[in-house]
Amino acid sequence: MNRGRVRVPSSLIDALARHREDVDLPCPPSRLCTLAQVLDDVPDPRRVRGRRYRIGSLLALCTIAVLSGAKSVTAIARFAADSSPELRQCLRFTSTTPNTTTLGRLLARLDGDALDDAVGTWLGRYAADPVDEPGDTLRGLAVDGKAVRGSRTDADKAVYLLAATLHVSQTVIAQRQIAAKSNEIPAFAPLLERIDLRGTVVTADALHTQRAHAHRVIAAGGHYLLVVKGNQKKLRKQLKRLPWQEIPLQNRTTATGHGRREVRRLKVCTVQPGLLFPHAVQAIEIKRRRTNRKTGKVETKTVYAVTSLAPDQADPARLAELVQGHWSVEALHHVRDVTFGEDASRVRTGTAPRAMATLRNLAVGLMRQAGWTNIAAAADHYRSRPDHATALLDLAA
Repeated sequence: MNRGRVRVPSSLIDALARHREDVDLPCPPSRLCTLAQVLDDVPDPRRVRGRRYRIGSLLALCTIAVLSGAKSVTAIARFAADSSPELRQCLRFTSTTPNTTTLGRLLARLDGDALDDAVGTWLGRYAADPVDEPGDTLRGLAVDGKAVRGSRTDADKAVYLLAATLHVSQTVIAQRQIAAKSNEIPAFAPLLERIDLRGTVVTADALHTQRAHAHRVIAAGGHYLLVVKGNQKKLRKQLKRLPWQEIPLQNRTTATGHGRREVRRLKVCTVQPGLLFPHAVQAIEIKRRRTNRKTGKVETKTVYAVTSLAPDQADPARLAELVQGHWSVEALHHVRDVTFGEDASRVRTGTAPRAMATLRNLAVGLMRQAGWTNIAAAADHYRSRPDHATALLDLAA
């Protein structure tokens, strides 16, 4: 086969189809440079004198290595040293490959916001988050935080990151680091400022049930679905006083996993003007009944939420999907911790913990868009076929 004449895959799904056919994919330098050019927009913290490698090439190397399951800077350097001549040519490494010190210094000094913006914009442009019903134009976007526990030192707390993640594909399209003496609330607006929220339902836990957040989302053309707990005491009392007993059950779902069975019952009430939260149109009551399948112990919990979505925009079934979509984003955190060893990582210097988390987000996003449901299996695949990992970076403008 003439490798120079092979048709370049037009999408991630095409690339994955070729992977599964076990076709030997070519390495298209011009298309890889598309990613390198995007990553080249990240400010280079290194001095101009003495630079041996382009920053875009180094970050592309890190991405391919993480796709292949690399969990540390040392593992990335080892992957580079063992890489094929073809991959080195794609990455424009003419003679030697970068060592652990070179990569570590770069990641530790990167502008974390700039790296997240570059990666998030790239993923946001190509991420496909299909809707569940024909004619449904809404997509769910979960705002949720996660601590990188392995980054904790004796003097400093662990790095804490707030991310905006698409529900269905579990793709992170924006991320911000929480300041050491702050919390998630001030980071909410900066996190969403680069995202087009039209046709988007922002979901978040009770911490973000803030009036300013609601105004911010609505002003940007989006919608919200926010959980209400004790931090909004008057609002929660209002919701509890609604005539829930008179409202028939409108949705019931059952899920089994982690040794328990959970039944969720949902009711929706259209609220009148006067509810103590801006732009709220519907109130939601969710009753969760969890049964431990081993001990038989039963736990029941009632959760309330408010949304700006009108009944004609989201019926009870769709609201249930949005609520569950937010909770399911926890699966992404599980993947980062278990498959990529994030909490066990001892990368602690400078911005390196955040940069590694961003690379993991990028890897998971690419795998999901390529159709993989088992991220561990995907990492095993790309570990043995790094040329297929390179093909995933072929996203033409």
